[in-house]
Amino acid sequence: MPHFFPDRRSRVRRQILLVCLFAAGARGAFAQTPDSIEASMKKMLAAIQSNSYDDFVAAGDAAFKSGMSKQMLDGVSTQLGPRLKQGYHATALGKLNQQGYTVYLWKLEFNDKKDDYLVKMAVKDGKVGGFLLQ
Repeated sequence: MPHFFPDRRSRVRRQILLVCLFAAGARGAFAQTPDSIEASMKKMLAAIQSNSYDDFVAAGDAAFKSGMSKQMLDGVSTQLGPRLKQGYHATALGKLNQQGYTVYLWKLEFNDKKDDYLVKMAVKDGKVGGFLLQ
């Protein structure tokens, strides 16, 4: 009967392997972000770091461009620019469908090991309609 009742150690190993495979597969399935979207997010973070208004709004739609002022970017850049310059790592968390936009989510971890941020970028027809750091 050993064929039908494997020893406990083998059963535990198989269960651990299945959990690891499921976790790896689930992470890959839920955190897929198109390369162009990821590139836009990184360009916007670089624009915050360098306080470049034109670069920040470049990927935005007309409403985003008209709703974003240089003074707004100045405030964000003053607060986050130095932390971004020290380095960061963005991890894709997934996406939401909200009000006709696809909202992409990232966890933003800074090399200074202080508080993380949640990045939310709303995209419609290839243009950014919203960019929020929480």
